[in-house]
Amino acid sequence: MKKLSLFVFIDGFGWEVYKKHGFNNKAIDTRKKLKTTFGFSSGADPSILTGRYPDEHTHWSSFYYDPKNSPFKFCKYLSFLPKRIFDRFRPRHYLSRAMKFINGYTGYFEIYSVPFAHLPYFDYLEKHDYFVPNGILKTDTIFDWCVQNDIPYHCSNWRKSETYNINALKEKIDEGDIEFSYLYLPTLDGVMHTYGTEHEKTVEKIKWLEDQISNVYDYANDKYDEVSLHIFSDHGMCDTKGSVDLIKVIENTGLVYGKDYVAMYDSTMARFWFMNDEARETIEDLLSFQTSGKIVDDDELKEMRVFFEDRRFGELFFLTNPGILINPSYFGLQAIPGMHGFHPDHKDSHSLMFSSTSIDENINSITDIRKVMEKEIRDEK
Repeated sequence: MKKLSLFVFIDGFGWEVYKKHGFNNKAIDTRKKLKTTFGFSSGADPSILTGRYPDEHTHWSSFYYDPKNSPFKFCKYLSFLPKRIFDRFRPRHYLSRAMKFINGYTGYFEIYSVPFAHLPYFDYLEKHDYFVPNGILKTDTIFDWCVQNDIPYHCSNWRKSETYNINALKEKIDEGDIEFSYLYLPTLDGVMHTYGTEHEKTVEKIKWLEDQISNVYDYANDKYDEVSLHIFSDHGMCDTKGSVDLIKVIENTGLVYGKDYVAMYDSTMARFWFMNDEARETIEDLLSFQTSGKIVDDDELKEMRVFFEDRRFGELFFLTNPGILINPSYFGLQAIPGMHGFHPDHKDSHSLMFSSTSIDENINSITDIRKVMEKEIRDEK
């Protein structure tokens, strides 16, 4: 019997998005809401692949404090460049591509809107492609497990378009050798960032995904005796409703960046490191009165499995309320209609899993998806 376990990743396809728009696929038997990890895809995606939390696999936020080993030291000489040109996406993107090539990075790499003068305080997390074996150095992934167990598999190339990856999977299905496939479909996330969760563009994209996945599933059934289908996501998406200029709030204290403190302003979270106690007390006191969000203390970080003793990701964390953006931030200079990265307990943060087979009761988090993968592959043996 030739069997194929077909796993399909849809970036940003949250449980609440599914409740709004549905998802039609005749093969789906079970649907389940899953809890995501705290933070962004840089932590969630490795959690799916490893079956572990960020405090175990050590991948969390893209930028972390490490001025000694920063690959961006030369960027301080770029701070004189005119912002009206070099704060735009395209020049930044091309510069990122050049830096990625020079440093030999194989993972996803962007410097976004981090000021050139501030980049030398940071190192970048995703230097390696974690969709290939040995991509995550601290722990193994499902792809390492497949290699160790002689499981023939196919994983999409995340650098390519969705259409390319769908056709590439069909070619592997034609060969009939693979037993496990990981189809990577990321662009719904970008559509909802641009238009929000209720826009007709979002509805059109979900319908397109329905059709494409059904087509791949039917195609596989023509080549294999048995095919199981599993659709899952890393997080949900929240429609934005306001913003806070937290950078200005902090700068108005008179504290000096690099002398008193260092900060990374993500889209929904600000992370701080301190050079003196006065700066710590000033910023912590200021943030404690902010109505746009809250300070996330160490106990909660530990509960969410994102606490790191060395404080590489931050000494103080401020998380905005669901729907509120930090704007401008180091990840974008304009507010956008949809965003994720809010508290993982909020309803719009929840991810999901659909399956043509039953989903066990103990599958409740994105860290449990790997268990489903291994179980399906073992059942084929």
